Amino acid sequence: MTTYVDTSALLKRYVDEADSERAVELLMSDPELVTGRHTVVEVRRNLSRLLAATAATAARKAFAEDLSAVSIVELDAATCELAATIAEQTGVRTLDALHLGAARRIGTAITFLTFDARQAQAARSLGFAVAGA
Repeated sequence: MTTYVDTSALLKRYVDEADSERAVELLMSDPELVTGRHTVVEVRRNLSRLLAATAATAARKAFAEDLSAVSIVELDAATCELAATIAEQTGVRTLDALHLGAARRIGTAITFLTFDARQAQAARSLGFAVAGA
């Protein structure tokens, strides 16, 4: 099974927050993880915002290593057009629409891993099985 991982789920691997343990279990349970290219920006921004400098540096290094095992959906014109349509249909925020558009490019026979309740609701409305939230 393939799991699409959004930022809310992936960030929990590097920042100790509610549901971090559960997120790590879910991330480790599927060897086929996928995310959108913009996740790199979101995770790195949040690492620098949430962690002290030394911890952020270590977390960025771990993230870079982990990312080498994750498939990336590029935010090409087709993905962005799909995300725009999803945003219009569901009313989700821009970055969430990009995640959903990237996941839709893979197909609906995937699990969408998120800990964002609004994102989870939108993913379900698009036919995704949702884990996390």
